[in-house]
Amino acid sequence: MSIRSLVLSAVIGLAMAVAAQAQSFPVTITHAYGETTIPAKPQRIVTWGWAAQDAVIALGEVPVGIPHFSYGGDENGALAWTKEAVTALGEDFPAILPEGFDAPVEAIAALQPDLIIAVYSGLAEEEYAVLNGIAPVVAFPESAWSTPWQQTIIITGEAMGKKAEAEALVAELEQFMADETAKYPEVAGASFAAIAEYSGEVAVYADLDSRVKFLVDAGLVSAPSVSELAQGESFYFSLSFETFEQLTADVLVSYFETPEADAAFFANPVIALHPQVQQGAVAHVVGAELINAISPPSALSLKWGYPQYIKRIADAVRAGQN
Repeated sequence: MSIRSLVLSAVIGLAMAVAAQAQSFPVTITHAYGETTIPAKPQRIVTWGWAAQDAVIALGEVPVGIPHFSYGGDENGALAWTKEAVTALGEDFPAILPEGFDAPVEAIAALQPDLIIAVYSGLAEEEYAVLNGIAPVVAFPESAWSTPWQQTIIITGEAMGKKAEAEALVAELEQFMADETAKYPEVAGASFAAIAEYSGEVAVYADLDSRVKFLVDAGLVSAPSVSELAQGESFYFSLSFETFEQLTADVLVSYFETPEADAAFFANPVIALHPQVQQGAVAHVVGAELINAISPPSALSLKWGYPQYIKRIADAVRAGQN
């Protein structure tokens, strides 16, 4: 399904499906840094972090400001599915905030927002306090960069006064995932380990990482070796090439920005000896755009990236079974 179809279903089909009374304001949302009260329906939303911008757009509105996405974005920092969705709504593209890890306070203030959504972000408490002096801020519910994609959509929808529509959108997207996954029954219950390369070592994503949670939602199982080797690390841990063989799973899911980086990693003689590598039981997720679309997905990127993602995993599972 195209981004245009997703947007239309979000703003028309879902609206009809939830034909209920409009959510009333004020709305109070509890998050990691306390409680935020939104006094009235927001008209000028700025998003910070990942995925909230797509949730706002999928629910039929366009923020006045969104982050710059250098990873997977175009020369201006805009993501393909976000651009398509804004075009489908017939609206102007929002202002793109300056690139950087820290929230650009002055640029955000200049947009005169009445709500700042940072529900999936690394927003520090000090940044939250400063931004909260500009407009109400909705931070992540528990810890940085760990909000499940479903919760990102629902919290964003609640802040917009569209909680019912957000819940319906999540249900639609979960059904889409289930339908796509059902095409490949071999993936159900298959164990996996998600990996990349970082600083000359194998980076293994641990059970709390959004990539891992996403695949567990799809019906796969995080390999027991992941939790055994993690030693308390929350999101990822490192293995040397020499100890990589200790990571056992039915399938490896690897993430590399370029085909060259992917090829170089798996050409390493030690990596090549791993049983799953020898069997071809590796789902190669290559390219910043695809990686960004599914790790984790957003309200708009899931339909864009998930079909090819789950097919690659299914192909790898089958290779390991042969």
